[in-house]
Amino acid sequence: MMIDRIIGAAALLLAAVYLYATAQIPTLEIGDPLGPKAFPILLGIVLIAAAILLFSETLKADPVTVEKPPAESRRHLWLIGGVTAWTALYFGLFDRAGYLVATVVYLLAMTAVFNPGKWVANVLTTVLWAVGSYVLFVKILGVSLPAGLLSF
Repeated sequence: MMIDRIIGAAALLLAAVYLYATAQIPTLEIGDPLGPKAFPILLGIVLIAAAILLFSETLKADPVTVEKPPAESRRHLWLIGGVTAWTALYFGLFDRAGYLVATVVYLLAMTAVFNPGKWVANVLTTVLWAVGSYVLFVKILGVSLPAGLLSF
């Protein structure tokens, strides 16, 4: 589909801009030789690889496309708008609610929409992801995440 190709190209462009912006981070002459650039550059490379894979998958897809009925197109627009609004709310409440609370609520709602009826899998995935990423960033990598409602 043409829209998939546009999304793939946009993802590739976004990843390239991110990698360029990462390269502009100043380096210090003392301390770690990699400095603050190492992780963002690695992330930028992974983003470009993922965008290339996404774009190549769209090129392999069947070129024959069937137009969606208008009702289905409107549903997709509502879904995209809802995800965008929910993500904006997540970012807005992130500091006040804290990483764990905000992430669990956000991901639980997202998994309920995109994986309906599978509550056990959704709850387990959400909680394990939130707690696992919190432990990774706070305890192992030493990154400060907002505690919010949970003060630990």
